[in-house]
This record gives sequence, C-alpha cells and structure tokens, in this order.
Amino acid sequence: MPMPAEDIVALIKAGIPDAEVEMTDLAGDNDHWKAVVTSPSFKGLLRVKQHQMVYAALGEKMGGELHALALETRTPDA
Repeated sequence: MPMPAEDIVALIKAGIPDAEVEMTDLAGDNDHWKAVVTSPSFKGLLRVKQHQMVYAALGEKMGGELHALALETRTPDA
C-alpha cells in the first residue's frame, strides 16, 4: 500500500522538528518519492549522518510501507 506524501512529511517533521520537506512523486503512483529535507540541524554533519537522521525519523516505515525514497538533504544556507 503506497504511503501518502503527507504521512512521510509528518514523520520527518516529528523526528526533525525544524525541517522543511519538499516531496516529489517520481512515478505518479504515490509509491516512489523524492524528499528534499532542509534543516538547520544538519549544519556541520556529514551527508550520511543527515540521511541517517531522516531514516531514523521514518523508522520502521522505511523499507516497508515506504520502499522507494530518493533523499536529498540540505542546510538552509546551501
């Protein structure tokens, strides 16, 4: 069952409250997403750590209900 963008955004914002999240439906099927996550919390962190923060926010949904997510992380000044 596809996971709606609103649910993905809500999970990310619950885990990273200062995040801004832009979602793009890559295949038009509500099942293959790209998320651009911008957060001051990412400042000074390696990209892999930034991605780990997002994956931690998504928890068990990642790899289950949410199986296709292209992820880009940024700091507000980037």
